[in-house]
Amino acid sequence: MAFGERVWVMGILNVTPDSFSDGGKNFEARAAIGAGLRLAAAGADIIDIGGESTRPGAEPVPQQEELRRVLPVIEGILRRRRIPISIDTMKAGVAEAAVAAGAAMINDVSALRFDPRMGEVAARSGVPLVLMHMRGEPRTMQQGEIVYRDVVAEVAEFLAGAIERAVSCGVSRENIIVDPGIGFGKTVEHNLELIDRLGELRALGRPVLVGPSRKSFIGKILDLLPGERLWGTAAAVAAAVLRGADIVRVHDAREMSEAARVALAVRRRRAGQK
Repeated sequence: MAFGERVWVMGILNVTPDSFSDGGKNFEARAAIGAGLRLAAAGADIIDIGGESTRPGAEPVPQQEELRRVLPVIEGILRRRRIPISIDTMKAGVAEAAVAAGAAMINDVSALRFDPRMGEVAARSGVPLVLMHMRGEPRTMQQGEIVYRDVVAEVAEFLAGAIERAVSCGVSRENIIVDPGIGFGKTVEHNLELIDRLGELRALGRPVLVGPSRKSFIGKILDLLPGERLWGTAAAVAAAVLRGADIVRVHDAREMSEAARVALAVRRRRAGQK
């Protein structure tokens, strides 16, 4: 995957009963496979498949259950269409099995902190690895007072450490992607500041993924429920692309692909590119 010349659209496919936006909608394998194919047809470049919700307060899922959810979906999509599949998991065993089934990326929201084998699995697989910033864990990340001295500086420091941790496990630096973790242990203001100052995270020298889709900060700004946040998400996606995002992780592939393409055209013009 080449970064810098285009923005990649990562389509979200939750195979869970409890995700914050679409929990249960694609819980059965047949429905999930159909949804993944529709995301691809709508313009998604990557399909990010997750079998464990990471919404605030979410409870962990046993490994065997997570595998039962995701493997048939990965295999079913790849039988019908050639498209990069990302496995959204914090478990090394799930990542390993998913890559064996054809997944071409590992998206670890724990940044290798929760499973000591994840770095080894990612290194051996040789696929791109997403490392995300999160305060605490999904069950606790939005609890208590959320305070940062400088949210961008602290997220950058965390991600720099995560990069070095991955490299020490044998992961190629060229395979690492960083994610500031919009909505993962942040307030509305923190999320807005991270998007506005995204260029500072590009100083880490790795592609940046941003996932603002239908998040609660958009709901709080607009006073809308998750399913009503399409245009708020489009604004967040456009802002992130203007500030340098390489990948946007979204539910609505067609609309966000269009928003990203227009924002990228503006970004290129500002940079003196055609």
